[in-house]
Amino acid sequence: MSPPDHPTVSIVMPTFNRGWLIKDAIDSVLGQTYTDFELIVVDDGSTDRTRDILSNYGDRLHLIGQANRGVSAARNCGIGASTGRLIAFLDSDDIWLPNKLAVQVSFFEHNHSALICQTDEIWIRNGMRVNPRKRHLKPSGLIFEPSLVLCLVSPSAVMVRRELFDEVGLFDEELPACEDYDLWLRVSCRIPIHLIGMPLTVKRGGHQDQLSRQDSLDKYRIQSLIKLIESGRLTISQRNAAVIILRKKCAVYANGCLKRGRVKEAIRYTNVIQGYTLVE
Repeated sequence: MSPPDHPTVSIVMPTFNRGWLIKDAIDSVLGQTYTDFELIVVDDGSTDRTRDILSNYGDRLHLIGQANRGVSAARNCGIGASTGRLIAFLDSDDIWLPNKLAVQVSFFEHNHSALICQTDEIWIRNGMRVNPRKRHLKPSGLIFEPSLVLCLVSPSAVMVRRELFDEVGLFDEELPACEDYDLWLRVSCRIPIHLIGMPLTVKRGGHQDQLSRQDSLDKYRIQSLIKLIESGRLTISQRNAAVIILRKKCAVYANGCLKRGRVKEAIRYTNVIQGYTLVE
C-alpha cells in the first residue's frame, strides 16, 4: 500500500548500519492501527546491508540516502522532506506498540493548543525488560528545570506539530550526541511537553552502537547549556537553574579530566564554572 499524498503524520526514522534490527522498527510502523501517515527513512551513509533491507519495502516507505553526517542531520533531512502536519520520530533500534500513532493523533485532536506530546515507554536492555529509576520517570507540562539534569524526553516517544520547529529550530547538527537533550531544553523552556501516561513505545538498549554509550557525553550537554544560557531565551529563574546545573556538570567533567591526566581540558572546564554566575 502506498502512503497517502497528504498524510496527517510524517514519521522520520534516521538509521546508520542498523541492518541487523531495523526491520523490527519499520514493521512496527507499518503495523499501526492508524494508517494516515508517511514513513521517511533517512539512511545516514550505512555500509552494511541496511539499504538492501529498506529496498524490500518498496513504496511503503520513502527512502532518502545521504553521506554520513550524524543523527541530527538525518532527522533534519527527514523533517525537510516531510509533508504531514504532525511529525513523529522513531529511532531504528526502537519499536512502537500498534496504537501509538492513534493515541497521539487523538490527543492533538482534543488539545488544539498543544504543540508536543510523548508517550510513556517500556525499557528493554539486552533483551530483558527493566524498570526505569525514579529519576527517569517523565513529568508532564512545563518540565524545563527537571530536564536540565538529564534528558526526560525520548525522540521515539514524541509527536509534534510542524510549527514547533518554527519556534525553536531544528536539531543541532554540530552536536554528535545529546542533540535531543539540546532540542528538548529549547522546547521546554517555553512550551509544555505533555505526557500520555501509556507505555506505547519500546525503547531497546544495551547494544554497542548506541550514542548514549559514548564516553564524555557531558561535554555535549555542557555545550548545549552554554548555548542556551547565552541565547536570551531564558527567564532569570530559568537561567539561574541552568547555570547551577552547568557548574555542576563542568565540575564533574573537569574532575574526570584530571583523573585521566587531561590537565588542560580540566582547566578549561574549571574556567567555564567561573565564567557563569547567578543573577538577581
